[in-house]
Amino acid sequence: MSTTPATTPSGLSFISDNMAGASPQIAQAVADAALGQVLPYGNDPFTERARTRLAEVFEREVDVFPVTTGSAANGLALAALTPPWGSVLAHRDSHIHHDECGAPEFFTGGAKLVGLDGDDSKLDPTALRAAAGRRAGDVHSVQPSVMSISQATESGSVYSVAEIRELTAVAKDAGLRTHMDGARFANALVHLDTTPAEMTWKAGIDVLSFGATKNGAMTADAIVSFDPALSTELAFRTKRAGQLTSKMRFQTAQLDAYLTDDLWLDNARQANAMATRLGDGLKAIPDTGLLAVPQANILFCRLPQHVTDGLLAEGYAFYHDRWEPGVVRFVTAFSHSAEDIDQLLDAVRRHSA
Repeated sequence: MSTTPATTPSGLSFISDNMAGASPQIAQAVADAALGQVLPYGNDPFTERARTRLAEVFEREVDVFPVTTGSAANGLALAALTPPWGSVLAHRDSHIHHDECGAPEFFTGGAKLVGLDGDDSKLDPTALRAAAGRRAGDVHSVQPSVMSISQATESGSVYSVAEIRELTAVAKDAGLRTHMDGARFANALVHLDTTPAEMTWKAGIDVLSFGATKNGAMTADAIVSFDPALSTELAFRTKRAGQLTSKMRFQTAQLDAYLTDDLWLDNARQANAMATRLGDGLKAIPDTGLLAVPQANILFCRLPQHVTDGLLAEGYAFYHDRWEPGVVRFVTAFSHSAEDIDQLLDAVRRHSA
């Protein structure tokens, strides 16, 4: 992992899309929400508009619970879907398995995360089927209860709608509920050129962790439930977890602006396009090698150590050697420009010469 200053120029920062700022439209929405007085705890027009927009986006009535972090969204969603003696079946490289400090186990009251294999960080249906039936009904073992998938995945791959349908069919046949970690939901959506409904509830997903923070928002994600039976439990769990914010309008104003005039899709298309531009450029440089063609806004590649060292010396920020020696990860954001990418490629060429 690289060491970076507190503030890194956007053109040099490729550690995470979390490092990007906010879209101007979203910043303005927060400023607008600061004017006047409205009722607290989500009983305000900003929250009502955000809920209406999400219902329109998903082509049906949905229950929406704004939260401040993706970890809270994942943990609370999983808690509503599994008992404490249950298990959550997810890819072993998933964010909930590696990067949430036990938050899912904490919120669920002790449910166990079970990491499964699969190429490209995607669950393998055969592995899921085997795990879903393992020791089912045995009081000595945690009971398989939920399947969770990441869309897009931690390696930047994207499940096709057909792949999601196949996995949810396996899960449903075994009596499992289904969850999607959509921290980069918009990036996956524009890659597939499908609809939010087709990628979620129409494909068998029960609850979605809807991410916006990585794609232009500030501190706004949401739990979107497609099962009305979960509404009461999610409401109480959200309050108990300290996620029912009194001034919710500052979150939901962000979500409202995010979904207005396709801002969220435009931002995702820009981030994805910059990853594609970077990948295309790297393929033409000797001694660099893509681990996979980027499908969203995450790119893994191999760089010689002297190239990595040269980029770091110039102030570029990115993860390196976190997965294996010589492997680096670049994450592009909505705020990156074609010029930013071309300058990075020029730097790689210079240090490769």
